[in-house]
Amino acid sequence: MRRRDLLRGALPLATLAMPRVAWARPAGELWQFDSLRSVGGQAVELVGAPTLVDSPWGRATAFDGIDDALLIGRHPLVGAKAFTIEALFRPDGGAFEQRWFHLEADDGSGAPPGTGKTRMLFEIRVVEQSWYLDAFVTGPGYKQTLIDPTRRFPVGPWYHVAQSCDGQTFRSFVDGKLQAEAPITFTPQQSPGGPGRAAIGMRMNRVNYFHGAVRAAFFAKRALDPKDFRLLPRTR
Repeated sequence: MRRRDLLRGALPLATLAMPRVAWARPAGELWQFDSLRSVGGQAVELVGAPTLVDSPWGRATAFDGIDDALLIGRHPLVGAKAFTIEALFRPDGGAFEQRWFHLEADDGSGAPPGTGKTRMLFEIRVVEQSWYLDAFVTGPGYKQTLIDPTRRFPVGPWYHVAQSCDGQTFRSFVDGKLQAEAPITFTPQQSPGGPGRAAIGMRMNRVNYFHGAVRAAFFAKRALDPKDFRLLPRTR
């Protein structure tokens, strides 16, 4: 699949518009969840039996909300002084609390995965047939949650979500629109015990499983303005 096909939007199909693909693309790392063997050049460990499904941009990985997940041996934002994480995902309802994107540094202590104190994550909260976003980051000297239960969206469609930090302000977005922000004294996440790790579809210690699908994620080592988001649909 050509990379520009990823840029055709994260909104429900009825709202998709012709993309504008001529802007300068921000530098960063793209993960596409169109394989159950590797993601972003990294080998994947399967938990349960996630499957490949169709999305508006090609194949995506679907999770059953019971015991499906992917484990990847890398935290792509280790050492970043600022960051943006974008993702294209489809929430399908289910349990109230679902952690579907978990990045964790390795402090070298040998602590079990999922218990580390330096991590970044996306969660959702599901209320009947709607959901709202939970973005979270924690590390030495900082711990911040962004969540607004009043900003709800229907389960079922595809969405673009993002979180960003410029070192002083932590922000979250759905379809390019600000959801919440808070001051933060951010310092780069370090992983002296190795490259870190990621879990897609669950919390790293195998709880809070996600029911839905994930198509792609993009990581930039700077805080992007929404107009520069890599995976967000562009209109003329």
